[in-house]
Amino acid sequence: MRVLDHRDRIALADLVARYALYADHLRYTGLVGLFADDAVLVLPDPPEQLEPVRTLTGRDEIGKALRSLERFPRTSHEIVGQVFDPGRENATATGQVACVAHHLNEEEPGKPTDFAWHLRYSDAYRREGGFWQIERRTVQIDFIEKKQVWRWRD
Repeated sequence: MRVLDHRDRIALADLVARYALYADHLRYTGLVGLFADDAVLVLPDPPEQLEPVRTLTGRDEIGKALRSLERFPRTSHEIVGQVFDPGRENATATGQVACVAHHLNEEEPGKPTDFAWHLRYSDAYRREGGFWQIERRTVQIDFIEKKQVWRWRD
């Protein structure tokens, strides 16, 4: 049975953390660079569709889709759990990542709202040139909370 060594697990955890960090800071070059050239991203269409329904292929399509984060004045992606397993082939792995993705917005002027998406990433990873990249990420939202926010930092 193949296993991931501790260096691979740390590198995969760093990859997942960087995805959250780059998304929150709208660092698109870094964010898209976490994906393999031929990566696939499968997204839901919230709030109507919480299941993955939209498939994007390649860094260009993925980058365009991730720019939708710009419509929110602030996001906060909190990684709340992660499990990594070896893939079927050498230099591959899979992962299940639990996240709470906060999307702050003002539904009405002066009334900030947090749309918190409780979601799961089902990932496939590939190591190329010594670095792990996301080969496939499927996003499923388990539920969405809507909460009033007192204020946020600009």
